This record gives sequence, structure tokens and C-alpha cells, in this order.
Amino acid sequence: MLAAHQHRSSTVLFGFVVLGGVTVWTGLHVIRAMEYDAEAKSRLSIVWSTIFLAVLLQTVLYHLDRPRRLTPRIARQLADLRTAILMPVYNEDPGLLKLGLESFLRQTRLPDAVHVVDDGSKNSADLEGVRRWWEQAARAAGVRTTWQRTPNGGKRHAQAAGVRQAPDADVFITCDSDSCFAPNAIEEILTPFARPRVQSVAGIVVATNNRKNVLARITDLWFTTSQLVDRSGQSAVGAVTVNSGPLAAYRADILRDNLDSYLNEVFLGRPVMFSDDSLLTLYAQERGLTVQQPSAIVFSAMPEKWSHFVRMYLRWMRGSAIRSIWRMRYLPVNRPAFWMHLVRWIQVLITQMVLVWMLVVEPLAYGNRPPASMLWIPFLMGWAQGLRYLSIIRSDERIRSRIATWLMMPLAIVMAWTLLRWLRWWGVLTCRKTGWGTRENGAEVSLSGAEAEQLTGAVPVHAYERYAGPEFEEYAGPGHAEVDDASPEYAGAEYAGARYGGRPSPTAPPWEVPAPGPYDASGSNGPYGPYGPPVRDDETMRIPQYRPMAHSW
Repeated sequence: MLAAHQHRSSTVLFGFVVLGGVTVWTGLHVIRAMEYDAEAKSRLSIVWSTIFLAVLLQTVLYHLDRPRRLTPRIARQLADLRTAILMPVYNEDPGLLKLGLESFLRQTRLPDAVHVVDDGSKNSADLEGVRRWWEQAARAAGVRTTWQRTPNGGKRHAQAAGVRQAPDADVFITCDSDSCFAPNAIEEILTPFARPRVQSVAGIVVATNNRKNVLARITDLWFTTSQLVDRSGQSAVGAVTVNSGPLAAYRADILRDNLDSYLNEVFLGRPVMFSDDSLLTLYAQERGLTVQQPSAIVFSAMPEKWSHFVRMYLRWMRGSAIRSIWRMRYLPVNRPAFWMHLVRWIQVLITQMVLVWMLVVEPLAYGNRPPASMLWIPFLMGWAQGLRYLSIIRSDERIRSRIATWLMMPLAIVMAWTLLRWLRWWGVLTCRKTGWGTRENGAEVSLSGAEAEQLTGAVPVHAYERYAGPEFEEYAGPGHAEVDDASPEYAGAEYAGARYGGRPSPTAPPWEVPAPGPYDASGSNGPYGPYGPPVRDDETMRIPQYRPMAHSW
């Protein structure tokens, strides 16, 4: 089973301080090595100082960001929150889809409902087996679910179809069809909602396929680091500007109250099909705080081909351009989100101007060619910030592999300063192209059966007896539990483990389970109902959950 957590180590902070100091020393050395006149040195000193102060401010902010801890008091506050997962599906690989759905049932806190919407996929026949398996597995776990197939209308319309199926939800958790939640993802992403002002929470996205090739490694390094640096700095003041598509949570009224606007966004006379996560975040910013929970981690498939990566990034940059206009127009000036957004664009412009100045203006206008040692400055800064990447500990990867990826930071820097920089501005210039751009002809990343088995392993053996129907065995693979397909008699809403994976209380460790009560095959016994108590799974240190249904099918 895929799992990950953030390890906040003083070693990471110490390494950043050391690399930061070396970077400053290198910058001063470069200025001296240029042997410019006093006027040139003065110009360079101002430029260098401005960049350094901006990086210093960002560093202070992201080190102030801390995950909200689940305490007994917070657990009691959140106990009654009803959660519904919205999963739109379009031309998804069946292996990745099943991996994600399976992760929902392995949570330390189960969702109350999961609503899957097939948005007119061209491979719906391939997904039919996954649907049959999922409906039976969700029923056995006591999770209310729906699986709809709708005409292709885009991700937003698919999410809206799920929203309409959950009128009682307090929190909507949005995800992608290739999202695979870490075992405590739901529990962690709900924790910040203990603060009434928090309106949305972003999770941390890491690559499922991070070792597939060099592009996947660099993308994972760049994307994870940017979340733990840029977005963590925004989260420290409650001003996250864009939540992650693979995992985010919103107070339910954010979606319900803005559903019409969400479905009918228009830019320059054209309907906007992308940038849905940033629009939902903007709705949340208008009402309160938007934060990130670094301990809520989700695995998502990253591009493995350059063509896929370029189309994805262009879509992001076109959406970013549109959303920037909306933020300047609608965000109140007295909100931190407005100023964080403004500072971010100033930083982008300054960095672009410095790059042009150092590489074009100084050599052509003043005859001052920068020394080769100047290249070490962005590399050292990248390695320093990239130490945050090493703070994510994964169950499927050894630390030496992650260090090997971290050492690739110069490649990520070169990609960011060349390809990504020009794609950003091309995205701004072509932002009227509002189509999705990816997955139009089918899944672009797939998961083989062997890879799926390696990532998931066998489903832990539950405490129920038999599973009727061949579909489960066919799609779940060997070694998976079998459960009864018949509708059980439930033990009532007071069942202690109804939302906490069989634990006696929301604050009890996952491996603390109540002592088994009387049990027989007839079904009318004990607090656990006909299937007996949950059992401990020593391999994953997680309770394989059985929860009585709180809702009708």
C-alpha cells in the first residue's frame, strides 16, 4: 500500500542554512570576480540584494508553515463532519482508477460518501469491471457511493453531478481519477477545518510514477518542492492561491453557493473548461482562509512524455493568466491573498528582468560578460530549497533514490529557466485557448497489472466471511478478502468506529481495537453487527475497516 508522511527534521533546516550561506558567498564572489567598475558593481549589488531579500522572506514564511495536529479536542470538533469525495473520470487508465478507489477504503477515517462521475469516457467499457468491483467493495465497507455516466461536459460538470448527490455533506473532498490517497489523507486534510475561518485545505501531491524516467523524476522534484516552498509560504498567512487537483477539501457551501458561476465561467466570450481548482480556491479566499496541510499526501500520475508535460503546463499557465485577472478584480485589498498574489507576480517579473539584464543588457550595453561561476547561484539555491523534497518519506522508495532525484536539481533549474519560463509567457499570450488539451485520445499514463500489485499488495483480510460474485476476484487480484454480497443488518449509528476505521474513539491509535464481542453467523450480535469486529493488519499498521452504513443505497 502506498503511504507517505512529512518528516520535519532539523537536518533539513541546517542544510538549508548552510547551502543558503554558500549561495550568498558565491553571489558576492561573482560580483567581485566580474571586476566591473564601481557603477556596474552598484547595479549588481542592488539586483542581488533585491533577489536575496525576496528569497529570505519566502524562506521565513514557508518555515513558519506547520501542519495542524489532530488533538483529542479537534477530533471531537470534527467528529460530526460529513465528507463526500468527488471523483470525475475521463478516459482514465483502469489500473490507476482502481488504485485510487482502493485507497479510499484504506483510510484511517473513511469518507461518508464517494461520488464517481464518468464524464463520457471513450473507454467506459474498460471501466465497467472497476465499477462493479467498487460498488461491492464500497458497500462492504459501509461507504455510500454512486457511479454516474454523463455526456462529456468537462470536469466541472462532472463535479457538479457529484455535488447534487450529496446534499448532506459538510465538506467536499475533490480529487482526480488517478489520485491515490495516503492512508491518513482524509483525516489530515480535515484537521485544519477545526478553525472556523478556514474555507479550503490543499494537500501535497507526489508522483506515483516518480521513478519511471528522468522526466518523471524531475517533475516530481520540481512540483513537490514548489508546494513545500511557494505554497507553504502562502499557507503561513492563510493565502494559498491554488489548491491541488489531486487532493483538496472545501466547506460544502463553497461549491453549492457558487455552482452556477463555477459551471458558466466565460473569458473573452469563451467558456473556460480548465483552472477549476484555482477558481474554487478563489471562492474560498473571498470567504476566509485557504491553507495547506503538509501531512495530507496524495499520489498522482505525472507525465512520462514531453508532449504530455508541455500540454499540461500550458493549460496551467493559461489558467493562471485568467485567474490572475479575476484575483485582482475580486479579491479584497485587505486580504493577505491579494498581496501574496501581487508579490508573486512582482517576483516573477523581477526574476525575468534580472535574467535579461545579466545575460543580454550587461554584455551588449556595457561589455560585461558574466563569469561561468554565476551558474552556481541558482543551482545552490535550488538544492537548498530542494531539501524540502527530502522531507517527504515514502513507503515505496528508499532515501538513496530520493537523494539521487534531489541531485537532479540543476536539470530542474535549467528546465524552469528555459522551457517553463517561455511556456509561462506563451500561456499568457494564448490564454483565449480554453480547452483542456490532455487525455483527449485516451489515458496518457497507465499502470500495468504488475505495477499495481507492487503498489497495493493484497487487500488486508477483513473480518467478514464471503464475497459473492466473480468480479471482485477478477479485478482485485489474488489474496484479496471475500465478503458477503448480501445486505447486512447494521448495528446502528452509535457504532463507535463508524468514522474512525473501527477504533474505539477518534483519538485512539489505528491499531487499538475493541476486544471481540460475541459473534455468530446469524448476524444479530454485539456492537459490530453480523460481521464481527475489525482486525489489525500488522503489515500496514492500519485497521482494515468495516463500517455499518449510515445511509441507504
